[in-house]
Amino acid sequence: FFRASLLVMFTYNGPRVVEDDEVMDGLDDAIASELLTMGIGNNAKYTTWNNPLTHFALPPKAPQPQRPAAPRAAASPRSLDQITATKAHRRASIAPNVVSPSMGHPRADTRRPSLAEMPCNMETFTECHSRFDAHLNPPHTFGAMRKVEKTGVIYVTDRAVSEGYYYGNPEWANFGQGAPEVDDLPGGPARQKSITLDVAHQEYAPVAGLKELREAVATYYNSLYRKGKASQYTAKNVCIVPGGRAGLTRLMSTLGDTSVGYFLPDYTAYAESLGIYARLGPHALLRDDPEALTMPPKELRRKVEGLALGALLMSNPCNPTGAVVKGADLEAYVQIARDNDCLFMMDEFYSHFVYDRDMAGEPETYCSARYVEDVNADPVVIVNGLTKCWRLPGWRICWVVGPEQIITNLASVGSYLDGGANNPLQLHALPYLTPDFVRQDIRALQKHFQKKRDWVVQELRALGIKVHTPESTFYLWADVSGLPFPLNSGVSFFEHCLEAKVIVVPGIFFDLSPRGLRSNHKLSPCSSRVRLSFGPEESELRKGIAGIRRVVQNYVRDLDRA
Repeated sequence: FFRASLLVMFTYNGPRVVEDDEVMDGLDDAIASELLTMGIGNNAKYTTWNNPLTHFALPPKAPQPQRPAAPRAAASPRSLDQITATKAHRRASIAPNVVSPSMGHPRADTRRPSLAEMPCNMETFTECHSRFDAHLNPPHTFGAMRKVEKTGVIYVTDRAVSEGYYYGNPEWANFGQGAPEVDDLPGGPARQKSITLDVAHQEYAPVAGLKELREAVATYYNSLYRKGKASQYTAKNVCIVPGGRAGLTRLMSTLGDTSVGYFLPDYTAYAESLGIYARLGPHALLRDDPEALTMPPKELRRKVEGLALGALLMSNPCNPTGAVVKGADLEAYVQIARDNDCLFMMDEFYSHFVYDRDMAGEPETYCSARYVEDVNADPVVIVNGLTKCWRLPGWRICWVVGPEQIITNLASVGSYLDGGANNPLQLHALPYLTPDFVRQDIRALQKHFQKKRDWVVQELRALGIKVHTPESTFYLWADVSGLPFPLNSGVSFFEHCLEAKVIVVPGIFFDLSPRGLRSNHKLSPCSSRVRLSFGPEESELRKGIAGIRRVVQNYVRDLDRA
């Protein structure tokens, strides 16, 4: 344990001055042996610690004959980076993982790297992470201001802009922005191309939204999910908000002194919502099975009751994994909320994106409204809008649906926070909520996006990138740990993709850290993950995949040539 702790300290805590180089000599092999006994890395030929920050395979050392110790000069202090580079030169047994062209999975290669290869890669790797560390600790100039980190999408977009990207640049592929293509889809209904503004609707709208739109939203939920139920949503159960994040901010600001649970990974903007209000105590709900993408209801009930949670915030379907809690499990979730008077805040912005179903039947969607018994008593609120499911992100017309008392509070707090959604587009949103439009649009959306999903998954797997096939959303939660060093870290992979004019989002942004509670991103289980969006048009997807292929194949060729 002591040796493993030393290695973690030296590896993750940045450059440190080490007085004695011989302390590091042999220490790596000893620690590798210790880690092997702990179950971290194991195969017949190599002792491997498969961490994206130190992705090397170390064969056991052969026994060396004893010889008298020779006097040596005192070693000058050197940083960890210098020692790592020197050891990369001298150690003949280092073998970076490369991608097997036949299997698409990493394999251990016994070839010795070139002398120039590892120091160069290590320098680039360190630069990538140093740049990200600077983002986490920006200059603090004004004493009255607090540090506010950027969301993942804003961070990667700003980095891309510094490299020449701009919206509409034909040379770039944006897999980072969480936006779907916005034009008509094959087989889908025609969409509005122009609007007419009524002078009267250039006035303020009610903070809770126009009554006509609130009624249309209520009808949408009743027609899809509440047929035959005695309790029906009305306009009083709907609050129109200027974007999903505005709806979440209103919700969080109305909570009293309570504990709020959330899952990992989840939507990056939740970190600020969970951390900004001192009244709230955020609790990360870690799954018993670290490989699981959703939490079984029995496990969730134990955590809700054990932590006495007052609220739960979750995206379902999940951004970034594309996993879904549905059917009997979702019904059990609603029952847990009901039994414990725990407010479940359900972010359902991707509820229309359902794949692997019979496209000829009635459109299938996911929504917790189906399992609510009493719309004014059950502690379940739903956040959704035109942004994703209707593919109108620029309209900023969204809504919160829930009990009347909660909606009244949201309208009150909205007059302090944002003043309400824009007026004229609320009326122009009405045609998008008619039952005929919704059904036709869902069918076209699911067929089109499933085709894109299947193609991108196939292409990434062919490059040795491990990808979970999502049930929903338009995101891929990819694992790059099997790629050659230094591409096996999410941050470094992102930076190398920028050089190929492709934007992705490092997975560590989805390891939510309200108030900096989980600040050491290098220890994050999401450090080798990236999120890629297949939301853009097919031509942009092909351009982006070609760029990622160049990045990966360039490193594989370099390794094979050395």
